[in-house]
Amino acid sequence: MSEILNRLPEFIGNHPFLSLGFIGVLAALIASEVGRITRGYKALTPAGLTQLINRNNALLIDVSSIQDFEQGHIAGARHVAMSQFDPENKDLAKARELPVAVYCKTGQTSATAAKRLKKAGFTDVSTLDGGLRSWIEAQLPLAKGRNSGK
Repeated sequence: MSEILNRLPEFIGNHPFLSLGFIGVLAALIASEVGRITRGYKALTPAGLTQLINRNNALLIDVSSIQDFEQGHIAGARHVAMSQFDPENKDLAKARELPVAVYCKTGQTSATAAKRLKKAGFTDVSTLDGGLRSWIEAQLPLAKGRNSGK
C-alpha cells in the first residue's frame, strides 16, 4: 500500500486530466449521497410503499395531472394537482404526524412535493422511487377513474 502512495504523485503528474476527472466524479458522488441523506424524506420501492400503506395506513397523494390520475393510480390515493398542492391546507395539515407518501408519473414532481411537506413540518414523508412507472413495472394493480380513496 505504501508503494502505491509513493507513486501517486508521479501518476497524478503523468495523468492530470484523468486525475481531475476522478476527483470530479468523486465529488459529485459525495454531494449526491450527502443530498440523499439530508433531504428529509425517504424514497421507497413499490414493495416498500405497499408495506407502508398496509402497516401504517399512510396517506397516499398523487400529484400527477388529472388525466394521468384518471388513466391509472394506486388504489386509495388522493389526487392533488401540483398547482393546487398546499401543505398548509387544513385537510393535509391534519396528517402532519401521520405517514404521507407522495407519487407522480415519473417521480420528479413528487420529490418537489415531498420537500414542501417536510418544510411545512410533516414528520414522516416518503416518495415512490421511479413514480407510478415503477409501480406498473412491478405489475401492481391500478385503479382507474376519478375515485380517490380515503
